[in-house]
Amino acid sequence: MWCFSHFILILLIVIPADDAYRFRRREKCPKVKAMRNFELSEMMGFWYVIQYFASTEEAPEYSCMRSVFDFSYDDLTVTMNFTYIYADDPLHELQQGNITWIIPNFATSAHWVHTEDIYEGIYNTYIIDTDYKTWALIMHCAEKSKDPPRYLSALLMSRESHLGINVINFLREKLPRYDIDISFMFPIDQEKCDESGFKSTGLGVKQPMKVIHK
Repeated sequence: MWCFSHFILILLIVIPADDAYRFRRREKCPKVKAMRNFELSEMMGFWYVIQYFASTEEAPEYSCMRSVFDFSYDDLTVTMNFTYIYADDPLHELQQGNITWIIPNFATSAHWVHTEDIYEGIYNTYIIDTDYKTWALIMHCAEKSKDPPRYLSALLMSRESHLGINVINFLREKLPRYDIDISFMFPIDQEKCDESGFKSTGLGVKQPMKVIHK
């Protein structure tokens, strides 16, 4: 009589040990090495999202994605207000949203945890690397009880609307170690966006696209 133990035995025969290990890994967030000696205040301000990865998406979906980071000294949280347009939207309607994080340990301030209740389980964000003035790389990981059991995303960002290919490749190469398939990391078109020189921060406030970062 067929039983569960037979199924497990066949599974162990069919799936090599290293593949079974990778399968288990995909259920958990990878161990991420956040940036050391991170200067939180230098990360704040306006960023263009140059490339984007999400483990639930297999095709480019967005254009004109921008974000503004702000730190609150009142409750010691970081907020990102972001705007974007769906790439296939013929009306080019601006979408907006925001995310708020707490910093569990200011000694490792490049690791943030989402505060909103809508995120099931723990939702971690890590600053992988940044030079503050030009480029930044951040990633998110959430562990969930629903399918898929793990959600990964990454943002490759720039202070300007473009970034040199050598820098892009340098940053992309940091992601595969965290189970991110960079073949699904898609460019975000920043060329067909509002040419007025202003963009929405998601708070009904206008802010210049270009920021002088000292």
